[in-house]
Amino acid sequence: MSAAPVWSVDPRTGNPREQVAVEATAEEVDRVVRAAHAVRDALADRTARAAFLRTAAELLEESGEHIIEAADAETALGPARLTGELARTAAQLRSFAEVVDEGAFLDVHIDHEDGSRTPPWPDLRRCKIPLGVVAVYAASNFPLAFSVPGGDTASALAAGCPVVVKAHPDHPATSELCASVLRRAAARTGLPENVLTVVHGFDAGVELIRHPLVSAAGFTGSVRGGRALFDAAAARPAPIPFHGELGSLNPVVVTGAAAAERAGEIGTGLGGSMTLGVGQFCTKPGFVLVPEGAAGDQLLKTLTETVSSTGSGVLLDHRMRDAFVAGVRERAALPDVDAPVTPGAAGEHTVSAGFLTVPAARLTAKGPHDALLEECFGPVTVIARYASVDEIAAVLARLPGNLTATLQAATEDPDPDAAPLLAALTPLAGRILVNGWPTGVAVAPAQHHGGPYPATTSTSTSVGATAIERWLRPVTYQNTPDALLPPELREDNPLGLPRRVDGRRA
Repeated sequence: MSAAPVWSVDPRTGNPREQVAVEATAEEVDRVVRAAHAVRDALADRTARAAFLRTAAELLEESGEHIIEAADAETALGPARLTGELARTAAQLRSFAEVVDEGAFLDVHIDHEDGSRTPPWPDLRRCKIPLGVVAVYAASNFPLAFSVPGGDTASALAAGCPVVVKAHPDHPATSELCASVLRRAAARTGLPENVLTVVHGFDAGVELIRHPLVSAAGFTGSVRGGRALFDAAAARPAPIPFHGELGSLNPVVVTGAAAAERAGEIGTGLGGSMTLGVGQFCTKPGFVLVPEGAAGDQLLKTLTETVSSTGSGVLLDHRMRDAFVAGVRERAALPDVDAPVTPGAAGEHTVSAGFLTVPAARLTAKGPHDALLEECFGPVTVIARYASVDEIAAVLARLPGNLTATLQAATEDPDPDAAPLLAALTPLAGRILVNGWPTGVAVAPAQHHGGPYPATTSTSTSVGATAIERWLRPVTYQNTPDALLPPELREDNPLGLPRRVDGRRA
């Protein structure tokens, strides 16, 4: 039986564009993983790793025109959005090169022998080492920044781990283009091309998570798919870390004082954020608590105007379009749910943005309205109208874990509800915003893109410098002669690494 073809499909028409590859068989996955495992020592040189990451960024930019053209044809995200995403992806690669150069991620600690302590201390030297081959499962909605050259790949390579990427079926041609660029960057900097490989196909993804030489995995996608892989990673004879981003509602709470102060501004900002990228951002504000009364009514009036003026758009694929249309239809049919702007199908290949409203009292206890507390991927948000702060607290207590949570509070006068509501939001998410909107994730050292389950399956971030920590494990050497120690832990610090010696920074 021949391998199934992998087609690039135009979401604007639903028509196939070209055959890009064939789905990898179990034997091919095994060969690819073994090839990656065989070259892991080549990544031990931090200088070579940093040069590789910088060269990859440079070559991506040089190939930008072709990459953006392919990505737009496969995702309908548009050249402007994809140009920005390419710039972000290149910046992310360079950012991790800086992390590698600096070396603090190795977390070097040295405690010299001290017999005066009780119990006595031996000589202990600790640093972090790469886990091994990392499997990366690419996201649909970011064909560059969360795909083949994205943050999971960049951070794993920065840690010294070879990567095998399971390409997303929504952009196989873009994946192949980016893989060729990264492999060319490896060769140009003297590294084996097999430090980065791409495979296609659902079965290949399953084989990848089960392969005994795969040491960790990163995933961005649906709760259903991510949970299946997470369970498979845990069920292995030797379980491995699985860092999955699965789904997020990204709640927003608008205080009564904030609505009274700037209802129009909040309504406009919410409309822009929830429709950005046709509502396909993982940080889209999908659930908003708005006060009852005149100020809340004004906010919804502005939101109605903003969303109504938003044109229809194309989702990443027709399967997602069908799920969006069915999802909003199911939610809109619930008792006491209204649709001031009806979201749904706008044409054979497009969808229109909209929002639903519901009394918050409907959500304070388990019932059929629980569907409103689940992510609906696409340009829709749910507005829950609350009558009291106690009602807000009761709804927040029922929310799942999220990537973000946002508080819109008064800015000109003290807002008595701000502090307690911020405290109530903090346990729900990995990034807490005040008077902003969650769409847009800065690639910065202090960034955290993760959150309680189901937002992510671990406490780690997939964006920012500390994303590298996912692919490392600590090792301590005790009473080891200097000549036998890795260079990172030798007494004279030949690599010039930042480290803590006897409890003090050195």
